[in-house]
Amino acid sequence: MEKKYVYMFKEGHADMKDVLGGKGANLAEMTRAGLPVPPGFTIATDACREFYRAGETVTTEIQQQIDQALAELEEKVGKKLGDPADPLLVSVRSGAKFSMPGMMDTILNLGLNDATVQGLAELSGNDRFAYDCYRRFIQMFSDVVLGVDHYHFENILDQVKETRGVKLDTDLQAEDWKEVVSRYKELVRKETRAEFPQDPKVQLDKAVHAVFKSWNNQRAQVYRRINKIPDDLGTAVNIQIMVFGNLGDDSGTGVAFTRNPSTGENELYGEFLINAQGEDVVAGIRTPQPISALKDVMPGIYQQFKEIAHRLESRYKDMQDIEFTVERGKLYMLQTRNGKRTAQAAVKVAVDMVKEGLISKEEALLRVDPNILDQLLFRRIDPAAQLEVVAKGLPASPGAASGIVVFDADTADKLGHEGKKVILVRPETTPEDIHGMVAAQGIVTSRGGMTSHAAVVARGMGKPCICGCEALRIDLRAKQVTVEDKVIKEGDWISIDGGTGRVLLGEVPLIDPVLSAEFKQLLDWADEIRKIDVRANADNPEDAAKAREFGAQGIGLCRTEHMFMALDRVPIVQEMILAETEEERRIALDKLLPMQQGDFEGILSAMEGLPVTIRLLDPPLHEFLPNFEELLVELTKLRMSPDSDPVLIREKEALLRKVRALQEFNPMLGHRGCRLGMTFPEIYEMQVVAIFRAAANLKQKGIDVHPEVMIPLVGHVNELRIMRELVVEKANEVMEETGQAFEYTIGTMIEIPRAALTAGEIATEADFFSFGTNDLTQTTFGFSRDDAEGKFLHQYVQHKVLPDNPFIVLDQSGVGKLIQMAEQLGRSVKPGLKLGICGEHGGEKSSIEFCYKNGLNYVSCSPFRVPIARLAAAQATLNNPR
Repeated sequence: MEKKYVYMFKEGHADMKDVLGGKGANLAEMTRAGLPVPPGFTIATDACREFYRAGETVTTEIQQQIDQALAELEEKVGKKLGDPADPLLVSVRSGAKFSMPGMMDTILNLGLNDATVQGLAELSGNDRFAYDCYRRFIQMFSDVVLGVDHYHFENILDQVKETRGVKLDTDLQAEDWKEVVSRYKELVRKETRAEFPQDPKVQLDKAVHAVFKSWNNQRAQVYRRINKIPDDLGTAVNIQIMVFGNLGDDSGTGVAFTRNPSTGENELYGEFLINAQGEDVVAGIRTPQPISALKDVMPGIYQQFKEIAHRLESRYKDMQDIEFTVERGKLYMLQTRNGKRTAQAAVKVAVDMVKEGLISKEEALLRVDPNILDQLLFRRIDPAAQLEVVAKGLPASPGAASGIVVFDADTADKLGHEGKKVILVRPETTPEDIHGMVAAQGIVTSRGGMTSHAAVVARGMGKPCICGCEALRIDLRAKQVTVEDKVIKEGDWISIDGGTGRVLLGEVPLIDPVLSAEFKQLLDWADEIRKIDVRANADNPEDAAKAREFGAQGIGLCRTEHMFMALDRVPIVQEMILAETEEERRIALDKLLPMQQGDFEGILSAMEGLPVTIRLLDPPLHEFLPNFEELLVELTKLRMSPDSDPVLIREKEALLRKVRALQEFNPMLGHRGCRLGMTFPEIYEMQVVAIFRAAANLKQKGIDVHPEVMIPLVGHVNELRIMRELVVEKANEVMEETGQAFEYTIGTMIEIPRAALTAGEIATEADFFSFGTNDLTQTTFGFSRDDAEGKFLHQYVQHKVLPDNPFIVLDQSGVGKLIQMAEQLGRSVKPGLKLGICGEHGGEKSSIEFCYKNGLNYVSCSPFRVPIARLAAAQATLNNPR
């Protein structure tokens, strides 16, 4: 049986989007529903794939089916393509399965030539209309098929209007349009060295070829890459008879949404133009009227359109984006599709439709993409704002901010306390910059990646941050930054968008997040359905409280090293690191102990009744010390100055020796995590005592606490065994000392491959595993994240070496296999072993689905991503029924 490549509208239906594309399937469905749709046919997506297989040519079999469909259409409407007396005119539109800006623009009025334009003039009794249609067709066809830039045509049109002394296209008369047509054809002859095609059959063939070729143009490829649309789907071609909105004041055209796509309000939203064709509405040449004004101009048409809009929404059970034309008082529906909408509108429409009985709660949850909720949780740039983008870096922490540029933490701190808004711009940040980061509205660094100090701290604070913005040439001495030919000085205003990585000149208007009643309702439904817990990564009581407010069911990762970064603690931490003996080290640790205890009391109290996983110190000690190169420069200057204090020089020399001694060739794989606890057990002892004293104090006050002590970077069971003994010993000491008994658990972070491979052994000493997928991804791939993201990873994703950035979307076939293995091995030893994930992937929807499918108990993410994770967890549950 011959394969079918071409379908008349009446042969298709809404469920054929794979075959007919979204536009074709909807035209078919509207035709079946008896709506006033101009007839036509669709060339299927299979034909596009065949076009490329055949070397960018339409095969004989497909061409025969197109000719057959055209003959059927001609018979149905009683007109023929190319008939000078009664010409059939058609529109040609692309239409892939997914609505995809960037493919070929619509061609209207195909079939016009020097002979048929006269036939159209006689039939309509309107020469002006006929030649207006002809000039539109020449311009559109020449632009999208022949490659003659449309601005050449606009120049000619502007010249004619200037000569005639008119401003609007509608003021031109028939003779004017004839002159425009003549000049347009001359332009085509000059630009293409060929006559404008007069044979309507050739016009149609060339248009179909152009639609197929547009599937692989650069704009379409970029859009597919950004939106994760496969390259092999192909596009359909829709060929439909023309109806005319430019036949006079009883004709018009418009675009409307069944609900407001910005707010989600249940009201018709859109615009229309009297005496116009479709592209006039979107081209901006004339100012359209709001759709509500149609009620006054054409009351009957408005009522009919409103009823059809309601029918379409009820049929598709979603907000519709509708194109329509009125020809001499008759309404025609040209297209309907699910309307694109803002995050705010997506949530409102989904919840409202449940209340209206159109869809179920489950369907509403599946309707909203968790990724767009970012827009609702952070301050964002007003979509209507005019923006001047000067640079782009890595989107390290979402949200938007404006402020004056400052280049050091002290200035940021000072100006921040004076009430000024500042953006801290640095090559990179260190723990010593923490006070400036707290005071700043946002942070920009020219170096570093998504796990750099700036990125991690900013995400924890919920502040916008851009890292690795290499286009910025920062001169700290001159206090200015250069981007290409622009110089931004300290005190100049800039704005940043941490969700996209854009750096913008000047102050831009920002919109505050508003959590609507509908948003809260949607998340309540998500909580009813999901079967995996959502915790938060939080390092201080404020973040813990924020996480709980956003619905977190505990803390999955508390990074204790962030507690050491406060300005008043850095000197004590450095004193502890610089100590020459254990006794000296313990003196410094005794100063830190009450500070840590206070932190833990605040966090455990904020999370009363919920589990709190506290990771003991993880990063290498050199991270708390000054930068080696900067220290060397400072010491050299001191030595060269005759007025320098000899005592200060000796102190700096001692510091330099210690920094040099602690320097590592590859600190990520060096002396950090439990390796620190093994060599300096007194550090971990101090932290554990602080945790348990905090627990005992709160227990005494009647507060229910559940501390979980996590040992980082374990690769061998013996490391965990020794560290477990230390924790148990200190817990018993605190219980005896305080007279308070409390419950606690001890586990480890699985973040290096050997831990996953030997998870059965490690489980004998662990009450829980938490997968630290950031480091597990680095160690599995052998990528240093900061280097990879700054240098080559974007090319890997662009050229499809990797499907996604594995630090953003979990690498399920590699890193995921290690997680699956650890789950199976660990639970074969301890069936009730608690498992969670605390890397950034804990807030990404496909990674959350992977965790749910593989039996993890919880995911953990930054406080501001908790609502996103709650919705994604519900979707994972609905998509994978057990």
